[in-house]
Amino acid sequence: MRHPPRLAALLGGAVLTLVGAVSVSTAAGAGPSASAPGCSVAYSTVNQWDGGFQASVVVTNNAAPTSGWSLGFGFPGGQRVTQGWGATWSQSGAAVTAVNESWNGSIGTGESVSLGLIASWSGGNPAPAGFTLNGLPCGGGSAPSPTPTASPTPTPTTTATPTPTTTPTTTPTTPTPTGTPTAGAPELSVSGNRLTDAGGATRRLLGVNRSGGEFMCVQGHGIFDGPVDDAAVRAIADWKANTVRITLNEECWLGLDNIRPEYRGAAYVGAVKELVARVLAHGMTPVVELHWSYGQYTGNSAGCSDVHASCQKPMPDARYAPAFWTSVANTFKDDRRVVFDLFNEPYPDRATATTEQAWSCWRDGGACPGIDYEVAGMQDLVDAVRATGARNVVLVPGIAYSNDLSGWLAHAPSDPTGQLAAAWHVYNFNSCASETCWTSTLAPVAARVPLVAGEIGENTCGHAFVDRVMKWSDDRGLSYLGWTWNTWDCSSGPALISGYDGTPTAFGIGLRDHLRAQNGH
Repeated sequence: MRHPPRLAALLGGAVLTLVGAVSVSTAAGAGPSASAPGCSVAYSTVNQWDGGFQASVVVTNNAAPTSGWSLGFGFPGGQRVTQGWGATWSQSGAAVTAVNESWNGSIGTGESVSLGLIASWSGGNPAPAGFTLNGLPCGGGSAPSPTPTASPTPTPTTTATPTPTTTPTTTPTTPTPTGTPTAGAPELSVSGNRLTDAGGATRRLLGVNRSGGEFMCVQGHGIFDGPVDDAAVRAIADWKANTVRITLNEECWLGLDNIRPEYRGAAYVGAVKELVARVLAHGMTPVVELHWSYGQYTGNSAGCSDVHASCQKPMPDARYAPAFWTSVANTFKDDRRVVFDLFNEPYPDRATATTEQAWSCWRDGGACPGIDYEVAGMQDLVDAVRATGARNVVLVPGIAYSNDLSGWLAHAPSDPTGQLAAAWHVYNFNSCASETCWTSTLAPVAARVPLVAGEIGENTCGHAFVDRVMKWSDDRGLSYLGWTWNTWDCSSGPALISGYDGTPTAFGIGLRDHLRAQNGH
């Protein structure tokens, strides 16, 4: 899965600079005229800071429908694209190319597609020029061909989520509580396919993600994106969330010297501990999770070419990830109210030749095909946690950006404490994004172990898709967490709020109202 990267947030302390649109986009649904250009582009700088900026690009097709596209433009000021989303990005000199992803290749007449990028700059940051769509100028020219022209970097091939050939014989039903639920955040245990509290009552993790801890520190802007004080955490609780997933960076936690001193090591760990304490004080379960990690990967679907923990890598690294989990487990092992989520979104399937190789890499690590650094497998990370004596519940994600759990049961790591749960992520643009796929690939897992949707979301700025996810999960007594409690533009990625007082976006209002209905208002 690929969705807008977490560093696409409004960065704390960034100088907001708006650049006028290159041209005005045609309204959706409007037909082209004989003199209309083949496309129009609206480009704006969303954030700018010393040496870097975030930009939004909205491309409107004014001509015939196309089933594939390639956007080109030039950066006149020496800017360099370091990350992008909504397309496969490449750059040669000043020339930048963005080729459609598998899920957004079709653009009808009058329809638009939204892209985003992070780039570096020095001396000046002038707006790009010379936009083309499929090789034709956006300021005029004939209708573009439905077939995109070649790009310096080919669009990655999407690996389909494997689907079992047999229908599962066991369909999980909503668990029946066996005890009286404890008040506030409970000490959690795995009991069969349920999460339970100390009294044996079933507990579902229903809440939100709090992004920022993975990217702010490595970019040198702080530790969290936006406030995490008592009022900010109380606003989450006011949605009747009972869980907050906190995204972390291993280099910042471990205090590596590529991170600014004020944002690494003891300062970072202390800030995370304070946030965990506030989440617990408001009766919610904290889930601490390794999001960005070390290791250079430039293969299929690479998020960045940097060896440092500046983006999502296909697998955790053997050099630092076990040390990260040893330290995190030692920090929180005396509080079983804290849940551990081993790794955000593994995607070894994008690097390996076969799905079986991907699952083997996922569990056992080592020298994995297509990945240049030594990998720490899920078993390595479970072992690192348990070696500290920690008995906290551990979430273990699947492959394909955590969207594919078809091989989870056959390859699950062993855990002497029996405290493992499965984690999956689902967005409307994933391969496994239908009730049919969920029932065939996820229900068998949920029948054996607790299943937690660590991230749910959609890129529509609405909530029709997550409504379906929540309905399917509610019917089976499963857990889910919305992405994300950050004040980003929901049109460029799933953002739940427009203000840290809990004001929902058009997307977030669906999750907020559902949580209040589930947990009481």
